[in-house]
Amino acid sequence: MPQDVDFSKIKRVLVIRQHDMLGDFLLATPVLRALRQRFPQAHLGVVARKYFADTLVHHPFIDQALIFHEHGKDWTPEKLRAFWRQLRSRWDLVVVLNTVSHSFTSDVLSHFSQALYVLGSEHFIFPGCTRNFFYNLIAPYDAREKHQSERNLDIVRYIGVDTQDLSEVMRVSDAERDIAGKRLQGLGLRSEAPVVGIHVGAGKIMNRWPADRFAAVAQRLREKYGAQIILFWGAKEADLAEQFCAQLLFKPIKVPPASLRELAAYFTHCDVLLCNDTGVMHIGAAVGVSLLAIFGPTDPKEWKPIGKNFMAIRGENEKIDGVTVDHAYAAIVSAFGAKLRPRSLSATTAGV
Repeated sequence: MPQDVDFSKIKRVLVIRQHDMLGDFLLATPVLRALRQRFPQAHLGVVARKYFADTLVHHPFIDQALIFHEHGKDWTPEKLRAFWRQLRSRWDLVVVLNTVSHSFTSDVLSHFSQALYVLGSEHFIFPGCTRNFFYNLIAPYDAREKHQSERNLDIVRYIGVDTQDLSEVMRVSDAERDIAGKRLQGLGLRSEAPVVGIHVGAGKIMNRWPADRFAAVAQRLREKYGAQIILFWGAKEADLAEQFCAQLLFKPIKVPPASLRELAAYFTHCDVLLCNDTGVMHIGAAVGVSLLAIFGPTDPKEWKPIGKNFMAIRGENEKIDGVTVDHAYAAIVSAFGAKLRPRSLSATTAGV
């Protein structure tokens, strides 16, 4: 039980969240913040998958990232030995964050860490089992409807760790931001007009708002506000970019698929971001750009980034194409109209 633990002796804390998706990982940011606040002098490590480990670079709450490769072919003997040494480096407390699904791999990693205390949720019990036996601190599960960040926090709340700040965090350095700014200037970005970033992609097909509707909103923003449109898309989404551009009466600034850190740096130059319900949405929120996200199958009450600058609209019947162009345009103007005002008089006629 939590009252049996002498928390003054907790000097090394490891959080394991190597499973699930990028958005799930960033929604766990409040747990990292809460642990840092509760154990300010502790060494805080995080086990993360390779493809989203870049979000931990320059992170304000952690001291060490342990990179876990999802596929066996990506491991080398050197990488495996280094990871094993890091995993076995005398952790006092391990926290396993299972909120969307239960990862057996995460449980095994917690076991091999040899930590004295392993904290996890009582939820998602494996078939044939009566409890999650890898943990010796088992947090109760609250079945009420909750945001995913709250679900993550519920696990550490069991040991008295909490925070009031539920924002997601990813830090971009000044150098990264400057490089992104120079690249955008080279592509034609000007300083006098508002900047709207539009990311047309999503890994899940059912989460993709039609590209021609993104384009219709972009055209209206261009004509009404003289907005500069920066187009983003994923590595396998060139067709969506082509569909978007084919519907426009102007040429947007096109940014080819970039790394997570490059994408985050580009987003810092946007006044507003329009995107789908996907990991990109959480990257935008984590660097603080105001955004409107289009939702379909998933519930924004559970998955939308928390914060007054992050808005979401959901299609009728929980379908992404239930969101109309008029609906999205009205929402972005209503929420962020002040950010769309031209920065100079000349910008009001840009692109018309």
